[in-house]
Amino acid sequence: MLKVGVIGLGSISDLHIKPYVNNPEVKLVAFCDMNQKRLEAAGQLYDVPNLYTSYQELLANQNVDAVSICTWNATHAEIAIAALEAGKHVLVEKPLCTTVEEAIQVEEAVKKSGKVLQVGFVRRYAKNTKLIKSFLDNGDFGELYYAKASCIRRLGNPGGWFSDKERSGGGPLMDLGVHMIDICWYLMGKPKPVSVSGHTYSKLGDRSNVQNLSFYKASDYDASLNSVEDLATALIRFENGASLYVDVSFTIHGVQDEVAVKLYGDKGGFELEPKLAMTTEKHDTIIKITPQIDHLNFQFEEAFQSEIEHFVSSCLGKTTTLSPVEDGLEVMKMLCGAYESARLGKEVLL
Repeated sequence: MLKVGVIGLGSISDLHIKPYVNNPEVKLVAFCDMNQKRLEAAGQLYDVPNLYTSYQELLANQNVDAVSICTWNATHAEIAIAALEAGKHVLVEKPLCTTVEEAIQVEEAVKKSGKVLQVGFVRRYAKNTKLIKSFLDNGDFGELYYAKASCIRRLGNPGGWFSDKERSGGGPLMDLGVHMIDICWYLMGKPKPVSVSGHTYSKLGDRSNVQNLSFYKASDYDASLNSVEDLATALIRFENGASLYVDVSFTIHGVQDEVAVKLYGDKGGFELEPKLAMTTEKHDTIIKITPQIDHLNFQFEEAFQSEIEHFVSSCLGKTTTLSPVEDGLEVMKMLCGAYESARLGKEVLL
């Protein structure tokens, strides 16, 4: 039985807590949040006995074996390192942190502790990813040389800490781009990134004036605070000659929202999102393949359940994580490289 604590009880924590509750090998024993009212409500709802407003106090509880870190991005490294030093296994929400320097420090702490650290790259654990990975591992698409991914929100700046660069580390590139970059890089076989050319734009603000369209708002939403970009693009080059293009936005004058993940190889290609589809060539004919499975599109609840189950199994020594700290570091290099390129106005080497 793995005894788990959850640090940070914002909206993303529900996608950790419920899968833990569903896992017969887990007992939730501790919660931590700075908001006393939210903390007590969650403790009562899930019958969790140990409630803390300080993560240090939670980590001092010897009854806690592992923690999920669901706090602001800027606190991830600090809490993860403290948790590892306290002898806890760690599942840290994406991104791993906000700087490459922090990522290196977390990696060192993982090596020193010998504990599991899993980065919350949840798309790696989804059913559609697992299926396409089996095709990739059998060489059905050949060499993947190009990928393109988009996560475009026409009106979707969550505000609050998401739009505060000090706490978030960045806007849509840090919040959405991390998913797009990671899933493409993972499926491409994790080639070494060598350079990145990035652009960021701050043209529209949070567009809190727009009427008649609803969107997700952070619990601490404040329309007067917005220090992050609206839109970001990045072209990443890899050592093996492959490339990845990503564009993400919190707000843009687009016709509709869009999520798309597309990868291309010399024997075939596929789209992972919005719906799984594959194409190849047989007998001088291009063929489109549609897998016959229950869910062709990405399912958040299913993916988080799978991610949590994999983390628990890793902590119990039954398997190894699919998203180790080393991968978190490489993704941080690409994210931070894109921001640095945008700042300098030129391509940067990684």
